[in-house]
Amino acid sequence: MLQTARILIRLATPADAPKLLTYRRENREHLAPWEPLREAGYYTLAQCSRTMVEAEESARADRGYPLLLFDPDAGELLGSVTLSNVVRGPFQACLLGYGIASRWQGRGLMHEALEATLAWAFGELGLHRVMANHLPHNERSARLLGRLGFEREGYARAYLKIAGAWQDHVLTAKIRELD
Repeated sequence: MLQTARILIRLATPADAPKLLTYRRENREHLAPWEPLREAGYYTLAQCSRTMVEAEESARADRGYPLLLFDPDAGELLGSVTLSNVVRGPFQACLLGYGIASRWQGRGLMHEALEATLAWAFGELGLHRVMANHLPHNERSARLLGRLGFEREGYARAYLKIAGAWQDHVLTAKIRELD
C-alpha cells in the first residue's frame, strides 16, 4: 500500500469489483480512445470480479501489479496504474499503464500516483527499467511521462489495436538511477 498527499494506492482485490464496475461504466467514453474495443461483458460485475482475481494472481506470481487509486476520504476509485509484463533475470523491467477518471483529470493526481509507484517499482520491486508507450497524438501522456523522466526510445508502427484500429505508438522508458 502506498499513500501520497491525496491518494491511496494499493493492489486490487476481489472486494474492489463493484467500485471497478462503477469506474468502468462512468468512464467508458472517456477511456475509449485510449483502450482496445471492449465487449459489453467488460462492463459487468462478473467480469470485474474476474479482473480482480486475475490481478491478485498476477501480483502473487510477480508477473504484474495492478494498482488502484483511491480518494483516501471517500474511498472513491479515481483510476489505475498497472505494472505489467514484469520480466526478471538480467532485464528487470515492466510495462506501465495508467488511466484516471474523467472528472479527476487535470489536477496532478496521476503525476502524484506515478511518482509514488515508480519509487516503489525501482525500490521495493527492484526493477531497473519501466517502459511506457503512448499514442503520438496523446499529448497529455507525452507531457506527463516527460515530467516523470521518461525518455523517448523509439516509434512503433501499428503497435497496438486501440479503439478498433492498429495504431502507432511512441516508445519511452525510465531507467533506475544507478548508485
